[in-house]
Formats: sequence, structure tokens, C-alpha cells
Amino acid sequence: MARVESFELDHEKVKAPYVRLAGSESNQGVLIQKYDLRFLQPNQDALPTAAIHTLEHLLAVNLRDEVKGIIDLSPMGCRTGFYLIVWGEHSPEEIRDALKKVLKEHVVGTDFVPAVSAKECGNYRDHSLFSAQEYAKKVLEEGISSDPFERLV
Repeated sequence: MARVESFELDHEKVKAPYVRLAGSESNQGVLIQKYDLRFLQPNQDALPTAAIHTLEHLLAVNLRDEVKGIIDLSPMGCRTGFYLIVWGEHSPEEIRDALKKVLKEHVVGTDFVPAVSAKECGNYRDHSLFSAQEYAKKVLEEGISSDPFERLV
């Protein structure tokens, strides 16, 4: 059976919100990293679908201005955060700082959500900027740790 890194993480011991390097792959000198951007404590809370969908749109667009080499940003199935896939080497602190900036400036501080028409989005009716902003405020107030097990904010 194949190893799935996220299934080996002890979800009872992590302390969200945090940014965690969840894996790295290198092939022919090219490095790809996967980051766990955990907003909520696993098994205690979950982002509503409209909030996570809106956060996905806002983060996917605006994190690209802060972090070079983003391949993809995807919501976790458990709805407690996102996975970020990037080319090259980045530190958890770099990703955390970029995430904080984007949450503050482009989520809490906006009245616009990109790509919310039927042409641009596969479920354009399921968005909530208000909910996305409320969860972003919660994450910012709690502080985003650069370590999943210790509160390093």
C-alpha cells in the first residue's frame, strides 16, 4: 500500500493555525514542495464550503504575487485548510508570512472575489466573502505558527 504523508500526521497533536512543509520531491535537479496551510484545528472545526471556496479563489490569485513558483493551491477534503504546491525551495516562515499578508490585505481587506461567474467557476453560486473574511480574521487573531506542534507565531 502506498504511503500517504498526511494520513501519517498525528492530527490530535497539531496546533492550528500553522504552516507545515508536508513533503518535498526532487527529480533531475528540480525541487517541488508541498505545504500544509492549516487554518482550523482538525476534528474540532471545519470551514463551510462557501467560505473555503471563496478563500481558495482569493488565495490562489493573491499568493502568486507573494510566493514565486506556485503550482497549485487546493482545499483539503477535511476542510481545515489548504495544500500549496510550489517549485523550488521555500521556508515555512516565508510561506507563513506571505499567507498572513494575503489574508490581511486581500481577504479581510477586500470587497472583490475573483472568478465567480458561471464561465470562470464550476460552482459559482457557492461563495461567501463574509464567511471567508470571518475565518481569515480568526486565523490572524490566533496567529499562524511556522511549526505544527508548537505555537511559533
